[in-house]
Amino acid sequence: MQLAFHSHLCKIYWYCIFAVLCVTMNFFVYSIKEPFDSIDPASENVHTYNSKISLKNSKVYGPGLNANFTVPVRYFFIHLIDASNNSFSSSPQSLTIQVTGVKQKCRIWYQLLHVKDGLFIARYRLYETCFGVRIDIVYEDDWVADAPYIIEGILYHEQCYCPKPMKEWLSSLNCPSTYLQIQEDLAIFPVIDMDYVMEDALKRFNHPGSYSICHYSVVSNEVYRKCFGQYVGFSMFMDEILLSLARKVYLPDMEFLVNLGDWPLEQRSVNENPIPILSWCGSESTKDIVMPTYDITEATLEMMGRVMVDILSVMGNSGPPWEEKIKVAFWRGRDSRQERLDLIKISRQNPELINASLTNFFFYRKEEAEYGPKTEYISFFDFFKYRYQINIDGTVAAYRLPYLLAGSSLVLKQDSEFYEHFYHDLKPMVHYVPFHRNLSNLVEKLNWALTHDSEAKEIAENAQDYALSHLMPKDILCYYAVLIKEYSKRLKKPSKIHEEMENVKQPLQKNCYCPEFEKDARMKEEL
Repeated sequence: MQLAFHSHLCKIYWYCIFAVLCVTMNFFVYSIKEPFDSIDPASENVHTYNSKISLKNSKVYGPGLNANFTVPVRYFFIHLIDASNNSFSSSPQSLTIQVTGVKQKCRIWYQLLHVKDGLFIARYRLYETCFGVRIDIVYEDDWVADAPYIIEGILYHEQCYCPKPMKEWLSSLNCPSTYLQIQEDLAIFPVIDMDYVMEDALKRFNHPGSYSICHYSVVSNEVYRKCFGQYVGFSMFMDEILLSLARKVYLPDMEFLVNLGDWPLEQRSVNENPIPILSWCGSESTKDIVMPTYDITEATLEMMGRVMVDILSVMGNSGPPWEEKIKVAFWRGRDSRQERLDLIKISRQNPELINASLTNFFFYRKEEAEYGPKTEYISFFDFFKYRYQINIDGTVAAYRLPYLLAGSSLVLKQDSEFYEHFYHDLKPMVHYVPFHRNLSNLVEKLNWALTHDSEAKEIAENAQDYALSHLMPKDILCYYAVLIKEYSKRLKKPSKIHEEMENVKQPLQKNCYCPEFEKDARMKEEL
């Protein structure tokens, strides 16, 4: 846990550096002028379409075109279609967007990301509440589809406390009613007695230096917690997602226990009366209730903020087209598992197939002379210059897998007992190419990919399509909200604020203009 917390402090340091660079490079866009002054929407030239592309038939769609889609970063898709109704291949420079306030000047940062032929993701983050937003989408001086788009209503920024009933908010995000992983995780906990859970947990896991856990209570949409253990800094991730959700939706009153470490904790079998523990990683030999990892959770909440690598930025920076990618498998990482050292050996024996190096030595410092020297960190986006990506467990599941799937390279994944919240959706040879845990058939699988290029490319495309459908920012928020809703139904007793619990405060509210809700209304809202 000490290593993990130290690693996170390093990560936050680089996030802060990136945020400073963003400001220095004027990445923040203030929508203070009329967009595209050279275009007159009333002129006859607005819909004179390029001969190679049908702007009229091109599609603009997605949740970011709806004012009720309240997430940290709003996004939508632009799909350029040619005259034959096929995806149009285009460079991002040919397509431009601008997002501005309708009734007043709004501070908005927006970006356009080129995903693949004809498909773009446009995203924008509000830094103040906007009373309506206008979105202009232009390709070579012509409007795309039905642009400009006017989003009517109040669009709240991320820090605004403007909760809605759970049912209404889930509907506005088009969240599924449940998830198979949540059903499986909760099936063994039909009734949860938190008094018993905490008594048992403190007997087994209250060992500072070995375990770190937090007992959370949510009462009247306010968050409280008491943590146990020496290294409890990772509570910041659970704090952030709970506070973010509470600003958007009335959470049910509830209590739960969160594991702050990477390793899942509950090793009891079903017959041994396991207790419900929420963890960021699961395994086939434990009974923890899995939630999205702290990595993808933070990337969702801090997207277009202090986090540089997120699911959307990866899609927009996934390297050259498949045909131009280097026909070599790529891997970088630290020495957190023996198989990672074994990969270095295999790489040296097969340099024409694998480019693998260790970036840090901690667990196997005495082995650095054999497996080093360590190499410098490179941008994660540069991984996708290579056609094949190797995914090997670290201390537990490698939390980079969502981003590898979102890129445009083929993922080769190590067989593992560890899993994230979405792993059981994935199918081998459909979304990734599996290889044995001991790496004994990795070279064989790479040779298969080299000699079956069209099949390999299809698997890579399936993986990216899965990420587009299941790992987007709204999907992470939906998963948490549905998990909370379903978990809370199983609590045996009313939730309460326990002695020595700390109130985790919401950020200061500025320029929100939220409707005022009476406290009684909160208690009556339909969950």
